[in-house]
Parts: sequence; C-alpha cells; structure tokens
Amino acid sequence: MQIFVNGNAMQLPSESMTVLALVEHMQLTGKRIAIERNGDIVPRSQFPAVQLQGDDKLEIVGAVGGG
Repeated sequence: MQIFVNGNAMQLPSESMTVLALVEHMQLTGKRIAIERNGDIVPRSQFPAVQLQGDDKLEIVGAVGGG
C-alpha cells in the first residue's frame, strides 16, 4: 500500500496498518510528534485505532524544545 508522508510517497509493508504501526515502522515511538491525516489531526489516543488507507496523505511534525 502506498501513502504519502510529508509529501513523499512511501510504500508500506502491509495492506492493513494503523497510525501506531506506522509510527513504530518509522522508528518514531516515544518522540513528541503530531500527525495530520488527510487534513485532520489524529489525536495520539487514536493512533492504535486509525487504519491507514491507500493514498492517504500524512503530515508528521516533531516538537522542538528550546529556550
């Protein structure tokens, strides 16, 4: 299955994958990130439940601390 992450095409290893599985696949577990799927923010509590579909467009951004 192909999706788009931050404008780049990505081939997923499975036809059935959740947002949480994608986070794990991209080795982002434990990182402070926000994910938008097709224009809608996906709450972190919904990562395990939201199924990705072919051609989904995701934006993944990380929090940057500083001062």
